[in-house]
Amino acid sequence: MRIVFAGTPAVALPSFEALRASPHDVVAVVTRPDAAAGRGRRETASPIASTASQAGIEVLKPIRPSDAEFQQRLRDLEPDVVAVVAYGALVPPSALEIPKQGWINLHFSLLPAWRGAAPVQHAILHGDDITGATTFVLEAGLDTGPVLGVLTEEIRPRDTAGALLERLSVAGAGLLVATVDGLADGKLEAVPQRPDGVSLAPKLTPADARVDWSAPAMRVDRVVRACTPAPGAWTLFRDRRLKLGPVTPSQHDPLQPGSITASRDAVLVGTATGPVMLGTVQPEGKPAMPALDWVRGARLAADDRFT
Repeated sequence: MRIVFAGTPAVALPSFEALRASPHDVVAVVTRPDAAAGRGRRETASPIASTASQAGIEVLKPIRPSDAEFQQRLRDLEPDVVAVVAYGALVPPSALEIPKQGWINLHFSLLPAWRGAAPVQHAILHGDDITGATTFVLEAGLDTGPVLGVLTEEIRPRDTAGALLERLSVAGAGLLVATVDGLADGKLEAVPQRPDGVSLAPKLTPADARVDWSAPAMRVDRVVRACTPAPGAWTLFRDRRLKLGPVTPSQHDPLQPGSITASRDAVLVGTATGPVMLGTVQPEGKPAMPALDWVRGARLAADDRFT
């Protein structure tokens, strides 16, 4: 099969490398245009673009997939399939029609659950026990196309979104290759998604990542893990933003929501139920550090609290 691979961030790399190692022929890559990154805000190629360039594979960076020049180049490449993993742009019907067997998307949820940009984050945020990955035929609707393959993955009690996504990206790479193999053999049939169980997973914003200390400890824990590493959970301390690494619900005596107490072994913060124990924190303009180191420098006053 002649494959064009569409992807942008590092989470797409395992699938890209797995397809390159398969019997199929990856003839080009489609990725988002270079974007400002890092402290210097320098224009930087995406991880997929950098890896493909180093491998001598043609890289296409259309501003929009609707661009006529891009679509003509895609026709010239004559792909059987465009394999998609976290590309990051909506693909119009005129582009979807170009490859012989369509655009095949790897999505990190068990569709129709968690359609959208942040399926892994929402699975953790809502306390799911099981998630997975799905390959499906891309169409105009938001992750609504018929399903080609599925795998499941347990969500572990201390999983962050980053850790879970890393596991799914590796397992999903195998699923994507198996899906392309099945299409090449002509033995794989797409099955429409069931109409029930639909849920949406919009991108989490910094506002979503602010911790509400009046919520139960379990909710605080889920918010922090769902927002790690991005957009990054945070709270206010003395009117300045403090970024929070994963916390651990504790069996210590309850504290008032947002109140902070420190011992030789732990820094605890009150919630609507029991307290949570802080792991790492990151004050504005400083590197991340263990909470115990932070609290020694902060010199807590009796009325200090997180808000």
